Amino acid sequence: MRFDVLVVGDANPDLVLRGDVRPRFGQEEQLLSAADLVLGGSAAITAAGCARLGLRTALLTVTGPDIFGAFVRERLAERGVEVLQPAPTETPTGLSVILSAPDDRSILTLPGTIPALRPADVTDELLASARHVHAASVFLQPALLAGLAGVFERAHALGLTTSLDTNWDPDGRWDRVVPVLAHTDVFLPNTAELLAVASGDRLSTTGPLTVASGDRLSTTEPLAVGGDSVEQAAARLVAGGTTVVLKDGARGGRAWWPGGECAAPGLAVDVVDTTGAGDSFNAGFLAARLRGPAGVGPAGVGPAGVGAAEAAAAEAAAAEAAAAEVAAVGAAGGSGAGPSWSGGNGSGVAGGSGAGSWGGTDLATAVAWAVAAGSLSTRAAGGTAAQATVEEVILSVR
Repeated sequence: MRFDVLVVGDANPDLVLRGDVRPRFGQEEQLLSAADLVLGGSAAITAAGCARLGLRTALLTVTGPDIFGAFVRERLAERGVEVLQPAPTETPTGLSVILSAPDDRSILTLPGTIPALRPADVTDELLASARHVHAASVFLQPALLAGLAGVFERAHALGLTTSLDTNWDPDGRWDRVVPVLAHTDVFLPNTAELLAVASGDRLSTTGPLTVASGDRLSTTEPLAVGGDSVEQAAARLVAGGTTVVLKDGARGGRAWWPGGECAAPGLAVDVVDTTGAGDSFNAGFLAARLRGPAGVGPAGVGPAGVGAAEAAAAEAAAAEAAAAEVAAVGAAGGSGAGPSWSGGNGSGVAGGSGAGSWGGTDLATAVAWAVAAGSLSTRAAGGTAAQATVEEVILSVR
């Protein structure tokens, strides 16, 4: 198989500004402490992180014939990501300006090519070349989102596993993702996104989630009751067979699946910029689940971009890292290593959608990898400059 993971979604430059970034209108001039032009887009950052962690990675995206598009393609090529573009376009490449404060950030985005992907661009031939498909920033891509449930359904029929990181919905129409969750093995939200999806403004809040049949979510019944806690919101999604892996900020990460849950504590790092940390979290999780036992063996035939020395060090540390992390996660509130996911839409329950085996490490260790990858990515400006290597992740979770 050609790729371990096919990432579908946005790719654009991020202009990250730090310092006195809270705008004051009235023609005031403000001074910055730093400005960096870096690779952006949730899908692009996730793809770069996957490649960094040894997965054979492709990114299906649209970029324009301009300097920003060239910048994006060059940065991805440097990471070993194969960029797949459906067709040439004259639309300018999208751009995000990120106002980054130490404890928060605001993002201004010019859509440009970001919404250009269509469900038909994700062909069966392309899906058949990968083991797993991950979609990102779907609310910024309404045409793709409208048919993403069908894409994921086709992926399952071809034996792939699926994951989804919606990111924030600028329109607040969170119910649009409900049909996709019916075919999503793993949903990777932050706290705000989890609560919003589970009690979207457009949904009735008069009753709980119902399951239509097997492990499928009903798309006609209310998804959540307003005012849910994180645990309640996760439980409502898990009831439909989707595993929820939560990015819990500095606290780390948590996961819930039918019959179990786990948690991994955050890492203490000197934070420079949190932009893209959630996308690197995604990459850490996917790498652990798609690589060999304990997340450190070869992915598929063999991980791209991983040297012999790194592979040897990884293999030597595998058993110890896995055992230590599972024990640590269990002490932090886990209730088991999680399902094997040999079938179903993420839960490993009977009657699933026929998705293929992930073939990698257990959920508890995968969440620990996700936390490590996300935390370590904050050591430099932008989402990709400080993304972790396999060795760094292993050392962090031991």
